Amino acid sequence: MYAYIARRLLLAVPILITASMLAFALVDLSGDPIADLILRLQQSTSDGTVPQATIDAERERLYLDRSMPERYWLWLTGIGGHGDIGLLQGEWGPSVRAEGHDIGGEIGARFLVTLRLVLIAVFMAIGLAIITGVVSAVRQYRKTDYTLTFIGFLALAMPTFWLAALIKETGIWVNQRVGTTIFYTIGATSPDTRDLTLGQNLGDIAGHLILPTLALMLTGYAAASRYQRSAMLDVLNSDYIRLARAKGLRNHVVMRRHALRTALIPVATFAPLAIAGAFSGVVIVEFIFNWRGLGTYLLESIINNDSYAVMGWLVLAGSLVVAANLAADLLYAALDPRIRYG
Repeated sequence: MYAYIARRLLLAVPILITASMLAFALVDLSGDPIADLILRLQQSTSDGTVPQATIDAERERLYLDRSMPERYWLWLTGIGGHGDIGLLQGEWGPSVRAEGHDIGGEIGARFLVTLRLVLIAVFMAIGLAIITGVVSAVRQYRKTDYTLTFIGFLALAMPTFWLAALIKETGIWVNQRVGTTIFYTIGATSPDTRDLTLGQNLGDIAGHLILPTLALMLTGYAAASRYQRSAMLDVLNSDYIRLARAKGLRNHVVMRRHALRTALIPVATFAPLAIAGAFSGVVIVEFIFNWRGLGTYLLESIINNDSYAVMGWLVLAGSLVVAANLAADLLYAALDPRIRYG
């Protein structure tokens, strides 16, 4: 097992390096990071001109006066930089927004905001998917199965942006009908929580989580429920389940001790991958509900053409995918004794 983990970690290094090179090249070729800055400076001057010295200084600050391979090396290692760049040194690079803007600190703070939304949504989606998938498999081709299948495919067919907007509008409509705020539809917390107690703060955070969690949960639940139904059907049709029933074991014992435990293995290993995948859907959900998380930070960085911030986000997302794949493999081996990694 330890040898397998070591091999996978060593294999992850060239994968991440290759992914970072592709991300850097694509972002670097997407446009000039200081084009918008030059335009704003031109609009702020009376004659619409910007001194060439100002443009050259900004290009030097952002390392745009160097070739693409040299900039990638600087961004990765920081060797030859000004101390504000180098992922291996914990520096994410200078921001086009302002000289003092800390990309790493901003990503770290927003990551915690996004993480609580993603974790709650994914585990709720997996839990609901397990229940509905098992019920649907046990009652195959009955009304319950058809109803749950219809709901699953309906949720699967709904675009994330439309579903999130619909849930938000429904929350606003309910608030207007009852004349008070039941569902929070903007932000991860209320604007001013300094005078609130710990319990009130937790309640405020939970209140803001309800609608965005529901939107993100439904998009993940649909696929997981079909996955669970298929796994449960495979187990129910296996020989050892037939043998357990032929030996006279009660149906609930067969389901709980034999069928369900085996059918949960694929879905349990699906959870780490679902967490990594949810970071793509959270971009839309955070935008709809105006959360200051990683999703909105990516959109803000794209709008501002903040190349180092976009590349940092992409590297973080790639690292999460690699870590999720490793966690899924290890979890599968831990749950299924038939799997052995040499």
